[in-house]
Amino acid sequence: MRIICAVDGSEYAQWGVQALKALANREPEQVVLLHVVDPSLLQATKGKNPVAVRRALAALDKAGTLLLREAERSARVALGQAGTGPRTTFQTVLAHGPFAKTIARQAKRMKADLILMGSRGLSDIKGFLLGSTSRQVAAIAPCSLFVVKQPVTRLGQVALAVDDSKPSRAAARFLRTRILPESATVSILTSAESPVTDLAARYLPESQLTALTGPVMDRATSLVNALRDDFVKDGYPAVTHVRMNHVIDTIVKHVEAEQDDLLVFGSRELTKTERLHLGSVSETLLRHAPCSVLIVRGTRA
Repeated sequence: MRIICAVDGSEYAQWGVQALKALANREPEQVVLLHVVDPSLLQATKGKNPVAVRRALAALDKAGTLLLREAERSARVALGQAGTGPRTTFQTVLAHGPFAKTIARQAKRMKADLILMGSRGLSDIKGFLLGSTSRQVAAIAPCSLFVVKQPVTRLGQVALAVDDSKPSRAAARFLRTRILPESATVSILTSAESPVTDLAARYLPESQLTALTGPVMDRATSLVNALRDDFVKDGYPAVTHVRMNHVIDTIVKHVEAEQDDLLVFGSRELTKTERLHLGSVSETLLRHAPCSVLIVRGTRA
């Protein structure tokens, strides 16, 4: 697996590097440490003092080079390869441009399977209005994205949220074959959409309500059971949960109650409108999930 790990010197970015330890069992084929310098942040003084701008940019590049060198050392330690022969190929890249677009562009250029990055995970006013870097990357990433929202060095309990779609099946396959360590336990959960409104449910007799919702719950149960069988066949303990409730609430409450290390779900490519308004289910889960999040996307999943 080819991984791009974005670093910026913050504590949150360090979480992303440390999270490589949780993936060490799979021994990535390549890890690229990426640091992005955005020259547009210096534009305020560009017209007034271009010499100062060039010097500032040179200083940022030098600091980025030193940061990447330290990040590579940390990555080797996280993967347990600091004192051994390099089973994983390491590369450092210093790039220029807008943060999210540059990360996505580099991932596409290098044919990465996974983007790994740390995130503060807070919905402050600025982040809500403008979108955090991780949410911007989620909207345009050409591959799967692992957003680390707290220190995680092992994957003990993992929640997989699914529906009856190709992205969900791809997420289950990616998790099972590319991410999970042998010791992990998987909770496969789905929230079936009720065929009746809450108002109608208040007035329908129990027998009629069951006749309407029963087939929906049966289909949802068959879905998670089939996915569970795939995990069990590969030697992973797996349990299933089927609810009929609001999708986001169901998933977030489950993760909170179980204190999962990681929430995984599949996502199709977003339309331009969805990218503009950040209105997809995956973006909402990324914002509100209390744990780290893996969004599986891309044909290589």
